[in-house]
Amino acid sequence: MDFRLSPEQDELRELTVKILSERVTNDSQKAAAKTEHGLDLGLWKTLADSGIVGIAMPEDVGGGGLGALEVAVVLEEVGRATAPVPAAAVMVAAAALSSMGASEHLAGVADGERFVTVALQEAVGSPRHPAATVTDGKLTGEKVCVAAGTIASVFVVSATDGVYVVDAGADGVTVEAQDTTSGIREARVTFANAPAVKIGDNDRLSWLLDVATAAQCMLMSGVCQRALALTAEYTKHRIQFDRQIASFQAVSQRAGDSYINTEAVKLTAWQAAWRISEGKAASEQVAAAKYWASDGGLQVLHAAQHLHGGVGVDRDYPLHRCFLWGKQIELTLGSTMPSLVRLGRLIADTPVE
Repeated sequence: MDFRLSPEQDELRELTVKILSERVTNDSQKAAAKTEHGLDLGLWKTLADSGIVGIAMPEDVGGGGLGALEVAVVLEEVGRATAPVPAAAVMVAAAALSSMGASEHLAGVADGERFVTVALQEAVGSPRHPAATVTDGKLTGEKVCVAAGTIASVFVVSATDGVYVVDAGADGVTVEAQDTTSGIREARVTFANAPAVKIGDNDRLSWLLDVATAAQCMLMSGVCQRALALTAEYTKHRIQFDRQIASFQAVSQRAGDSYINTEAVKLTAWQAAWRISEGKAASEQVAAAKYWASDGGLQVLHAAQHLHGGVGVDRDYPLHRCFLWGKQIELTLGSTMPSLVRLGRLIADTPVE
């Protein structure tokens, strides 16, 4: 089996890297953090104009009509750059809307003029068992840490009986900004008998959560690769006791473990993304990928901080953003233990052939 990306996917990666490497700087990150939404909307518009934002959206709404692997390529590079753009939220919401027959809500999204997002997390409980309810077409509940929630026009919302679409301007919708670990502003969204349209049942909700979780794993893959590269470069040039610290056995062992963990995060994330792109059952692979993203990913980031010493927390050095992003990704849509518990249940429920 050939695991390499296609030439078109390689070109997409090169274009994404080119834009992000040119536009994402320490100064631009600081400037974005000071804006109302905590996002670099200029960068987002550049990504949209290049066709990256709409890469997997239907062609009739201005998208590229491609699939999950192309989204995975983009998200891995967004994570590598820790770019302050709502790529995962918008692309996951777009996948839900287009696959569930509600692509009319995507008008203007591929162009970067409008935003859609997913509202899947609640203050307590598992995202797999949402508490939000719908009665007579009116949704009631509260979602937290909604990415791009302060700027979205449409929310794709999880409820007890499936997936709903809610207009951000509808009666009963209240949006309150939340500052998050990553430094990117998100939102607490309260729905009080807000008009909602059902677009998917609980099976589609399970699929949506798998897609959203796989997207987080792709972000973490990029974050870990960046942190590992920074660590390798730093330890080669940091001199202690007249030697490069990379030559110390304890340092090289820690870095070696980080390489193994980074590869595990990367490979499990890509496996989950591939199965989703092929329409195959992916829940077990997504749970395994989320375990590695949460546990292995944080080991990579803690090791990177340790091996950098005080430099790792310098706000003018990029590693601190990798750590903050990684910590938020770890806790988004289920951390280490919930992912292992879910994986165990999925395996136990699989009939033995």
